[in-house]
Amino acid sequence: QVQLVESGGGLVQAGGSLRLSCAASGSIFSIYAMRWYRQAPGKQRRLVAAITSGGTTNYADSVKGRFTISRDNSKNTQYLQMNSLKPEDTAVYYCNAGVATSYDSDVNDYWGKGTLVTVSS
Repeated sequence: QVQLVESGGGLVQAGGSLRLSCAASGSIFSIYAMRWYRQAPGKQRRLVAAITSGGTTNYADSVKGRFTISRDNSKNTQYLQMNSLKPEDTAVYYCNAGVATSYDSDVNDYWGKGTLVTVSS
């Protein structure tokens, strides 16, 4: 079993910054891609940023230049540094990771429970 736990959400004024963390624990053999998604009220969950095990990143157009995804493989943790926040960034942010639990297992997707980010105008 694998658990992902997010932290770092909260209330911030427009133009401010927050740093989200997502720690993976449990029966982990290897973590492949790690991702952040967000879901605003009444909207679908959408990909915000992703990072491969080798460190290649990609971002949604709406956050390019403002958000930075990173990971610490020694801690099984990923981060999302969010700068120049806007009210439209308000959402529940979910972390996601592709995890193999043994050398010969499939890679399965795991999700955190989410952390709320609220940006006031």
